[in-house]
Amino acid sequence: MTKNELIAMVSDKAQINKNDAAKAVEATFDIITGALKQGDEVKLVGFGSFTVSQRKAREGRNPRTGEPVHIAASKAPKFTAGKGLKDAVNTDAAPAAA
Repeated sequence: MTKNELIAMVSDKAQINKNDAAKAVEATFDIITGALKQGDEVKLVGFGSFTVSQRKAREGRNPRTGEPVHIAASKAPKFTAGKGLKDAVNTDAAPAAA
């Protein structure tokens, strides 16, 4: 699903025009991004949690030349699905074979 498809579905589901849906989706993304930039965690009960994980600086290798390369420390956004989302995704799963 693309962002435009998401906006169209939000528009249909909430029965609002596409411009308002686009503003709502953009605002949601901006708020989540802003919270993560500040180091906050965003918890959406039943859906999941957005967090920021720290990656330490390390030495890697250039796969083409084999030379050592320094990889700087960085932050990476992370999403962990909540129980409600996991259950929703797995409702149509076939039962495990015994």
